[in-house]
Amino acid sequence: MSTTTVQDLSNVHELISDLFKWPQNPEEWEQYQLSDEQVAFFQENGYLSDVKLLGEWQVDQLRDELEDLTDPDHPGNSLFYEFHSNESADPNATLFHSLGHWRIKPGFHDILWNPAFVMAASQLLGDASVRFWHDQLFCKPARHGGVVAWHQDYSYWTRTVPMQHLTCWVGLDDASTENGCLHYVPGSHRWGLLDKPELAGDMEGVMDYLTEEQKAGFKPVPVEMKRGYGSFHHPLTVHGSYANHSERSRRALVLNVFADGTQSDSNDEVLTGVPPIKKGNTMEGQFFPLLYQA
Repeated sequence: MSTTTVQDLSNVHELISDLFKWPQNPEEWEQYQLSDEQVAFFQENGYLSDVKLLGEWQVDQLRDELEDLTDPDHPGNSLFYEFHSNESADPNATLFHSLGHWRIKPGFHDILWNPAFVMAASQLLGDASVRFWHDQLFCKPARHGGVVAWHQDYSYWTRTVPMQHLTCWVGLDDASTENGCLHYVPGSHRWGLLDKPELAGDMEGVMDYLTEEQKAGFKPVPVEMKRGYGSFHHPLTVHGSYANHSERSRRALVLNVFADGTQSDSNDEVLTGVPPIKKGNTMEGQFFPLLYQA
């Protein structure tokens, strides 16, 4: 493995490759706008799925980059905020999970400035300016891919306020119930903040935190999508994914953002290795770039 120093791409807050083209006028932005019906569905259910974000060639490039990133000896490994070859405690149920790959590879860097992504994110945040929070990779290998337990994203993010966050999940493989696709609980974004379970632990751990009314409304919907398509969800929407026992892998990237103006609510590190942002100060700077100005 080469010992070549890898450039930290968090210092560059614009497109650096030809993976995407930034629109130059309002007419070029229009093709990426969600419909009023899509926005209304999100507001009612707490999620919106089947939004095309990547073409086949773009998926192929990201999959090539992913193959390098999963190598623990990759020279850019020190730039990850977190790197778990297997976050599951069960060695027979593998869940690769990482944060920070936008700092290492040009494609994963540039997808933050994917026009289709930032336009949809702005609309779903109430036409707000969009600022980056952090990225994730979730990879479930064929036959023994682990679960992602039912959870709400904001239960892990209370160090940032107010709650004006948004998550986008993008498939790098076709996702189905057989290989562990995402499931949402429609309407659960109105349940308030629940306690957080262990992310790769007991799939049903969240049930300990639900009221009888919430348990009665716990009716998950599988989100099966072709690769290159994404789903967006509210920070309180309960979601998770079951194990992959199929013959196909299930690889996905996640982009987490918040509306510009979000503040730190902690004097500690908000991400491993990132200098603390004083409580009450705005989340901005090298690691939290502005992606879209509304």
